[in-house]
Amino acid sequence: MIKNFKPRLYQETIFGSCIKYNTLVVLPTGLGKTNIFLMAAAHRLDVYPKSKILLLGPTKPLIDQYYYVFKKYFNVEEDNMAELTGKTSPEKRKELWESKKILFATPQTVENDIISGYVPLEKFSLIGFDEAHRAVKKYSYVWIAQQYHKKANYERIMAMTASPGDNLESIKETCRNLFIEKIEVRTENDPDVKPYIQEVDMDRIMVELPEAFNDIISSLKICYKNKLKQIKQMGFLYGRIDSYTKKALINFQGSLQGKVAQGEKSPEIWKSISLTAEALKAYHALDLIETQNLAALNEYFKKVEEEAEKGKTRAVKNLLQDIYFKSAIIRTRKLIEKNIEHPKLTKLKEIIENNKNKKIIIFTEYRDSGVKIVEELNKISTASLFVGQAKKKDTGLTQKNQKEVLDKFREDKFNILVSTSIGEEGLDIPSVDIVIFYEPIPSVIRRIQRKGRTGRLEKGRLVVLISKGTRDETYGWVVHHKEKRMYRAIKLLRKKLLYDRVLEQFSDDVPERKKTKKKNMNEIKNNKTEEKKIVIYIDHRERNSLIVKKLVEFGVNIGLKNLEVGDYLLGGDVAVEYKTCTDFVDSIIDGRILKQAKELKKYKKPVFIIEGEEDIFSLRKIHPNAIRGMLATISVSYGIPILQTKTPYETASLMHIIAKRMQEDEDREFVYHTLKPQTLKEQQEYLVSALPNIGTKLARPLLKKFKTVKKIINASEEQLQKIDLIGPKKAKGIKEVVDKEYKED
Repeated sequence: MIKNFKPRLYQETIFGSCIKYNTLVVLPTGLGKTNIFLMAAAHRLDVYPKSKILLLGPTKPLIDQYYYVFKKYFNVEEDNMAELTGKTSPEKRKELWESKKILFATPQTVENDIISGYVPLEKFSLIGFDEAHRAVKKYSYVWIAQQYHKKANYERIMAMTASPGDNLESIKETCRNLFIEKIEVRTENDPDVKPYIQEVDMDRIMVELPEAFNDIISSLKICYKNKLKQIKQMGFLYGRIDSYTKKALINFQGSLQGKVAQGEKSPEIWKSISLTAEALKAYHALDLIETQNLAALNEYFKKVEEEAEKGKTRAVKNLLQDIYFKSAIIRTRKLIEKNIEHPKLTKLKEIIENNKNKKIIIFTEYRDSGVKIVEELNKISTASLFVGQAKKKDTGLTQKNQKEVLDKFREDKFNILVSTSIGEEGLDIPSVDIVIFYEPIPSVIRRIQRKGRTGRLEKGRLVVLISKGTRDETYGWVVHHKEKRMYRAIKLLRKKLLYDRVLEQFSDDVPERKKTKKKNMNEIKNNKTEEKKIVIYIDHRERNSLIVKKLVEFGVNIGLKNLEVGDYLLGGDVAVEYKTCTDFVDSIIDGRILKQAKELKKYKKPVFIIEGEEDIFSLRKIHPNAIRGMLATISVSYGIPILQTKTPYETASLMHIIAKRMQEDEDREFVYHTLKPQTLKEQQEYLVSALPNIGTKLARPLLKKFKTVKKIINASEEQLQKIDLIGPKKAKGIKEVVDKEYKED
């Protein structure tokens, strides 16, 4: 099935593992991970000709790239392939899942379509997870892999990345989440890869910050330390102040907010939360002055001032009254008036001047820095900005714009691409002569991704700009040691997986366990056809919640609807208004709750579900009696039960039990009734389905047979019984409702 492509030795070796085991492929950027997946796809389709193939990637440009590779190298008609993203309509996606053989999709799209029941996971003989290091925590890859593992008839997973994680635990998590059985890793020094790796010269260029910059840094450091000292004096902070990183401060702030959620509301704790917010802002300003440029710092100061004017938070107002923070603002603007530049910017222009005919990518952490860099470099060369979609002033690019920028770069219409993190991951950016890190980054994953942009076809050069005596120097050494630890961790884990497989071969109970598992799976599949499927309709705004994923895991059929009232319909006229503890209290404050309760009463069996472990009386500044009064109004005045759960899993379990009870008790199909049937057809079905023991399942054949509602009403019992599943009892019940005189109780 493969054309115009001859695999390299290491690709053939890795391919051998991928067809036998669920494999994690760790390979430097630009060495053809997608081509190995292509080989595996050809093999699986040869073994299972009626199966399907799916390759997942985190962005639309990556999906386009996969499609192009398969179109170029795979001997299959283009009609058998399809791209699926959020821009494809749900109806079209449903059709493509059934009709196409090879599909390329973003994970969020696949997740939504599994929830909607569109994806025939049992038919896929191979699923690929590109940029597999993302398969941690709540990322869509994790849930998709779980669903595939449960439902696949012939499971095979191939995960691909240039860098699987910063440490052993994160790599283990990725392997666990993607059901990995074997790891295939190659580095630039491996003998079968080395012939295809070009040499990359690395330059660490140190720049000295001018004295005027050090004055600003000094003011910001004093401001930052003063905030932490005050917190320490109140007894919430321990140890050396200098030891707290940005991540540690964010975690500390979260722990304080957790204490408030549990009811601890002393003035000291509120003050500490505010001071932590101030410290984090001062820390960010320090990062900008040390590692970026004055323009980016000034833009940040403007943002802080705008927030203070709008009165968003007390922390911002307090920060602008801090004499040291104010001093940093004034000094920054004086330097900008004098046209003084950050030495990194000066050094960068010098590098560009000396390499005018070279193709260059410059990576920077911040968009504001990127804007300034492009502005300065266009005075001496041709540069363009490459950023993500989220709009920030005028720097956001749509996916279409991103493609246009990359196409122009490939066609040499400009020679310098200035990119934020969006340019790091997987995109087919052509090989360049020089990659420049405007600042070192502490993430080994991102460093490897960035570095892989040069040295693909010929010798490359990597330049890292470092401000002396700043966090730049620290990050440079941190990431160097992290990379070494990463490869050690991969080797350890690879050995463990191999050991587990060998142990399995010599374990007497393994074959028996495998038989039992297979038997259990067959029983589950057989039961699926016999057991009545529970249906729950959800409002489309809830589709990405953990509750919905858990319901799918319970085997519930999910229907996405634009519900006018409530969030979930469980059958038997049971409508649920779902709220977290925080949302419940917020809805009391903004007045939504009574309107929602009133609307919910339109259903016969309304329910409020409040989820969370927080103390609802301490979440916001609202008198406890106001909350008690609202609880009494909902449950007593409106007669709506209030059920409480702690977690999404508990909420989903409760909904599943209610839905199962209601739908089994009815002994008929769950009829979804919008409050106002929209079309004439819906209104007719609604009217007929309301007759005794008649749901949508019988309403439709009745309307097909008799054509009008009037003829159904006028039909005799004998005529009604000519419809399948309508016997004497049902026919008699219908005639009683239609013919008997109405009497008040």
